[in-house]
Amino acid sequence: MSGGPGLLAALRPVVAREVAAGLLRGCGVGVVEGELLEVGGELGCRISWSGPLGLALGSEADVQAACGVMHVHGRRYGAPTPLRVDFASVAAGVLAATGALAALRARQFGAAYREVGVSVAQAALFGLAQYLAAATAPDRECAEPSGVGGPPFVAADGVRFELEALAADGWLRFWSELGVGRRVVGRAWLPFQARYGTASCPLPEELFAATRAVGYGRLVRIAAGCGVELTVAAARPAVLGGLPWRLRAGGVAPVREPEFGFGKGPLSGVRVVEIARRVQGPVAGRVLALLGAEVVRVEPVGGDPLRGVPPMTVSGGGGVAVSARFAALNRGKGVLEADLRSAEGRSAVRELVRGADVLLHSLAPAKVAGLGLDTATVAALRPGLVYAQASGGGPGLSTDYPVQAHSGLAALLAPDGLPPRPTLLTVCDVLGGLVCAAGTVAALEARGRTGRAQHVESSLLSAARLLCGAANRAGGAGGDGGAGSDGVVAVCTDLAVLARDPRVAAALEFGADGCAFVRAPWEFGT
Repeated sequence: MSGGPGLLAALRPVVAREVAAGLLRGCGVGVVEGELLEVGGELGCRISWSGPLGLALGSEADVQAACGVMHVHGRRYGAPTPLRVDFASVAAGVLAATGALAALRARQFGAAYREVGVSVAQAALFGLAQYLAAATAPDRECAEPSGVGGPPFVAADGVRFELEALAADGWLRFWSELGVGRRVVGRAWLPFQARYGTASCPLPEELFAATRAVGYGRLVRIAAGCGVELTVAAARPAVLGGLPWRLRAGGVAPVREPEFGFGKGPLSGVRVVEIARRVQGPVAGRVLALLGAEVVRVEPVGGDPLRGVPPMTVSGGGGVAVSARFAALNRGKGVLEADLRSAEGRSAVRELVRGADVLLHSLAPAKVAGLGLDTATVAALRPGLVYAQASGGGPGLSTDYPVQAHSGLAALLAPDGLPPRPTLLTVCDVLGGLVCAAGTVAALEARGRTGRAQHVESSLLSAARLLCGAANRAGGAGGDGGAGSDGVVAVCTDLAVLARDPRVAAALEFGADGCAFVRAPWEFGT
């Protein structure tokens, strides 16, 4: 984006502002649009392109180029490539609404917050938190899969689909049924399994050839017998936008006021129990922790297996080596190790919930009641609790890429003239976590205002629809400033170099071993 600093400052992030205003109004909060968004008649919300960063940015394309989004998205194409939706702007809008709602809630208890600021650039970096941590971790001896290509697959009758296999056994059985050799299947498992962390998935051509020889109906039957899920890639989005969470009031209960003021942030004193894995739930918990909440994760005895996925860092807390990607999403949280299959473990979790303000989980609905964590049981255990449930959004939609395919987001992301193709950057996981956190803070604000318990549900699918809706409002993908950089802004090609750029220093902090972590993306003023 060409132009001097004055022109860039005058360019408002339209999509981010519209998303923030829409979410706030969906919560019943009045918004007046001016230089700042006037929220609830008592708070100013400032959304800019760069915020405290020393980058001259004036569009979504500028942000994607400078902050590494094009670089990570382009790994499957072999070069930095524009992401054809306004991911950074939508993320900034959600973060702005979250910060504003947190400040409004804090004001209910006497805090003096008057303004909250967020930038699109900081939102982009937050969305790349796990990639930045991995790129700067000192343990780089373990080579990670890299290369171009990847799903979706195509059946003999032309149906394009995503495939999800969460266990190696199901993966092996499915491809063996299609006649692919065991050695080829085994070689493909590592890049397929690692794609959520690497944004790269180079697979052998034999896999694509195998699906092209079989009709989709038969592929579905084979997959069902192997515990593998297939999802058809929609040609276009069927549902656009909408409030990405559903909030329901529960019983009346006393609300515990913050005990220690607001020194750590607007959610100081809020206690959160997080039972979640992968990305969506941990991102939500990380957002709440950065806003000042005390977050305790429930992990299996021995710890979450993802703690051991390289590259490793000792900067995750406690001085113990832990996965850099895991640390990026879970740093600053407490941990309770409990076997939820045992009566003792379930009792320990219930005791933790008894003293909490929020239970945040991504457990499958079929498992919740058996664990004693359904809404009715928990409401009796802890009256006034905010019950935050994060899901995929429907049968077979438990992970990012199938949701991109099903929602039609993959169709928006495909290069011109090509059929639907998801980005391997986990946009739904990240935005799903941000949406879950925003809904949770909206529930806390509603509880403080009404004195009633709250149940909030959000999903990866609702996050994808929010992103699709923003693209539609902007008149097409990448509409807030264009889908590609005009060459004035340098395109990031190395996240480790980006992390050491003094212009982004305000957005990052570093562990003792040099691993980079993204700071809280808000600036609160009193």
